[in-house]
Formats: sequence, C-alpha cells, structure tokens
Amino acid sequence: MTRARTLNLVLPDLHPIDIDVSHPIFHAFFDIPSFDIVRQFYDQGPPIFRGIFENNDPKKRLMVMINFNTDVSNFWEYSALGFMPMEESNEAYKLGVNYLFYAMTH
Repeated sequence: MTRARTLNLVLPDLHPIDIDVSHPIFHAFFDIPSFDIVRQFYDQGPPIFRGIFENNDPKKRLMVMINFNTDVSNFWEYSALGFMPMEESNEAYKLGVNYLFYAMTH
C-alpha cells in the first residue's frame, strides 16, 4: 500500500497542499529563510514541504507536515556522530524546533 493510500485511510477526503517558506510554521521560533537548508545528498531536486489542513483549507489548522526531498531526520540522527556537517545539522534542528513550537501554539 502506498503512503498516499495509507494517509487517505486515516484522513479521508484530505490531501497534501504545497507550503512555501512564507507559512508561519517556518517562522514560529527561528526564521527559516529558504528550504535549501536541508537538502538531500543522495537525491536531486528541491526540498518540498506539504501540509494537510483541516477541510483542505491552508488558512485552517495544519494537521500533518510532510517533508519530501529533505534530510531532516538524517541531520538529527547523525549530528552527534559527525556524519553530517554541524552547520547543516543546526539548521535541521531549527526546523524541528519550529515544528514543535507551532504545534504547541496553534
């Protein structure tokens, strides 16, 4: 079963909507000026961020955050081991902090 079909089982009738860097989640605590901060090393293409919103309305509550073509989790996982550059790992942590602050305040 694909991820999209699985997600549809949990949230029927809702679909991912592209989010740009102006969305408040990217400015909840740290200012994230660009999506280029968390690029994948092994795949080509720009990082893509999508959200699933209440009633498919981007002005309503953000319920699910989707990161595609990013290494956010790898930056977090390997930062203490030195496998990822420290500066890039720090940027990935900023994104995670923003997710947490946004979730707690919205």
